[in-house]
Amino acid sequence: MNDRRFLLVGIPVLAVLVLLPRGLLHIRTVPVFFLNWGISLVFTTAFWLTGRALWFALFRRFPAVGQTRQRLWWLAVINTTTTALVTLLIHVASAWLQQGHFSLSGYLGEFGLNMVPAVVVQLLYESWHSFRQWEENVRRAEQLQSAGVQSQLEALQSQLDPHFLFNSLNTLSALIEPENEAAQDFVEQLADVYRYVLLAREQPTVSLAEELAFVDTYLALHKARFRNNLQVRTEVPPELHRRRVAPLSVQLLVENALKHNVASREQPLALHLSADATTGYFTVENTLRPRPAGLVAGTGTGLRNVRHRYALLQAPQPVVVTAEAGWFRVRLPLLGSEQ
Repeated sequence: MNDRRFLLVGIPVLAVLVLLPRGLLHIRTVPVFFLNWGISLVFTTAFWLTGRALWFALFRRFPAVGQTRQRLWWLAVINTTTTALVTLLIHVASAWLQQGHFSLSGYLGEFGLNMVPAVVVQLLYESWHSFRQWEENVRRAEQLQSAGVQSQLEALQSQLDPHFLFNSLNTLSALIEPENEAAQDFVEQLADVYRYVLLAREQPTVSLAEELAFVDTYLALHKARFRNNLQVRTEVPPELHRRRVAPLSVQLLVENALKHNVASREQPLALHLSADATTGYFTVENTLRPRPAGLVAGTGTGLRNVRHRYALLQAPQPVVVTAEAGWFRVRLPLLGSEQ
């Protein structure tokens, strides 16, 4: 946050406002006004900079929207305590220098006046942050809506009518001889894959269990072609099945692995799907054996789209892509089960 304008304009104006209850209207000469304003400016600056530092420190400690109430309580407690102690020290020192007596009513009045800049600073920064957060949420919602509309338009342009496709698959299944169970299973799995694609594209997130079930079906179709040339291992703790992911994001990474790497009897493609509650990531990793140049050109569009989707979903961590020691890994942040 660039708050230079707050500092340059807010502090002098607030210093004048603080003078009002102290008798600004009774100041008759310009030198006396500037003397009082200068003293007020010093104290206002001190309270402003202290409150500003406190707000930034608590914001770093409690940045989430759900932690706003907790952050405000800490601001109120620390601000009130600090202002009370500083006012007490100033009041005691002033009474001692003037050889007077400590006045409780005078202390309470001074404390109330000193709370004005402290409260104004916190409200100013908190309101500005809330406005920026609202603005960001509106922008993100518009981007998600735009991405959804674009996805539907692309689907309409590139896909057949779903009812026609399902009816055709049912007809094909009926034409297959009953004893050919492998062909029957293949057609049913193909229908399941297409059905999931149609349903999932309408949702911002799906459960990890749903996505993995779809990926299992998707891989079963490819196993019919690759057979033992494709080796898949899945390790996901049951307690993570309720966490959310972007729909078709895991499938896209699996598809990229199959598309861009060699899978042969001599060099089988190893694919490992895992999730870790400690790191909060779901990982798709595969042996890195790129196909010969020119067969399947990789543009990186798929990974860019995945990163963009998780950014729009306000993922707690970024998507991480690494290639090392003969393995290509993509780590997708697991979203909360409530999303």
